[in-house]
Amino acid sequence: MYYRWLLALLLLFAAQIPAQERYWQLDIKGAIGPGTSDFLVTELQEAQSAQPAFILFTMDTPGGLYSATRDIIQAMLESSIPVVVYVAPGGSRAASAGTYILYASHVAAMAPGTHLGAATPVQIGGPGTPTPQQDQDKAEKEEASEEGKETPSSEGGAMERKTLNDAVAYIRSLAQLRGRNAEWAELAVRDAATLTASEALEQNVIELVVADVPALLAALDGREIKINEHSLILNTQGLIAEARQPDWRQRFIMIITNPNIAYILMLVGMYGLLLEFYSPGFGVAGVIGAICLLLALLALQMLPVSTAGLALILLGLALMIAEALAPSFGILGGGGLVAFAIGSVLLFDTPDQAFRIAWPFVAAFTLFSLTLIVVVVRLIVKQRRAAPVSGSDSMIGMTGISLTAIDPTGTVLVAGERWQAHSQLPIAQNRTVVVLSVHDLELKVEAAQEEAQ
Repeated sequence: MYYRWLLALLLLFAAQIPAQERYWQLDIKGAIGPGTSDFLVTELQEAQSAQPAFILFTMDTPGGLYSATRDIIQAMLESSIPVVVYVAPGGSRAASAGTYILYASHVAAMAPGTHLGAATPVQIGGPGTPTPQQDQDKAEKEEASEEGKETPSSEGGAMERKTLNDAVAYIRSLAQLRGRNAEWAELAVRDAATLTASEALEQNVIELVVADVPALLAALDGREIKINEHSLILNTQGLIAEARQPDWRQRFIMIITNPNIAYILMLVGMYGLLLEFYSPGFGVAGVIGAICLLLALLALQMLPVSTAGLALILLGLALMIAEALAPSFGILGGGGLVAFAIGSVLLFDTPDQAFRIAWPFVAAFTLFSLTLIVVVVRLIVKQRRAAPVSGSDSMIGMTGISLTAIDPTGTVLVAGERWQAHSQLPIAQNRTVVVLSVHDLELKVEAAQEEAQ
């Protein structure tokens, strides 16, 4: 009886604890992709109703997809809850996309031994993003063109300049919004500049350099920040951390949008459907292949997929299958192997190493694909072309003895069993017969050659 009263008192006491007594802590580890974006955006939206004191992002990222980064930053800018980004622990980095997120935060902090920068938008600019010198050369060409001189123009170069200038304007706007160093932000985009924690503090890129989270809370206490044109003073004394974790759906998206996992799912799906097509059975290979292929398609539509890379993979598989069906002394197989390897390298349209297929995966699956298709498919086709060894079709060509005269029907002994038989020409009793075909339970036979003579 007493434990019920005690439980009721505890629940009542817990209900009286205000939401501001807690802060949310979210970890950003690894590349920023669709799964990470979904997790952070969802948490930022839920925080608007839960009203924690502030949201803390602890970050260690090599970068990520530009579209995912923009979604996260948009949710941060719309948030009425302060967002603090802390690059930690020592040895961590806020590279590329991480630099943009750091600039968008209300308070930016770093641990000693960390760094940030290298924010050139390679994710959207692709290979060959122009350097400042290239920009200057192109500007000189444009100026010369305006003066009447003939100079070649490049549509691709114009697109790269647009991309770069858009990224520069974006990070400068974030810097101006938060009162940080906009000039260095531009250098981080144009020159891929980097800074250590202490250098970032000196150049007004961040506000704090602290060793750990307790030191960060102490440094934040009493700090005034602006949120949507309103001032807010942080009170971080006695706050309790509430670690927020991705739910199962977000974890699932993070797993399948890993380029290596998406690549494996795609190949397993293709192999499963090919094996089911060439060797129909209970449907296990087909069902597994269909599920894996659908999961791969789900992942690929979230990732920057190169159409040319996917087409090369399909061409490589087709050529290797052709080699298995009609051997060409390695010409088709070799061409398929090369096309498959190149397509695997180019499958994801981004130079960001965080979203590229690892070279060991490419090499291993290229050799595995060649072995599987050339060896296994050839064996399956050979088996399908072989003579049947069971069933009624296996009786065609077998010999037996006529137990009765056959004119046009009679009885024969074939494979130790008595069968009704039919023959177009009369056959005497005790003659050797050959099975021509099987119709239901009746054999069509003819006299063996030696008997016919």
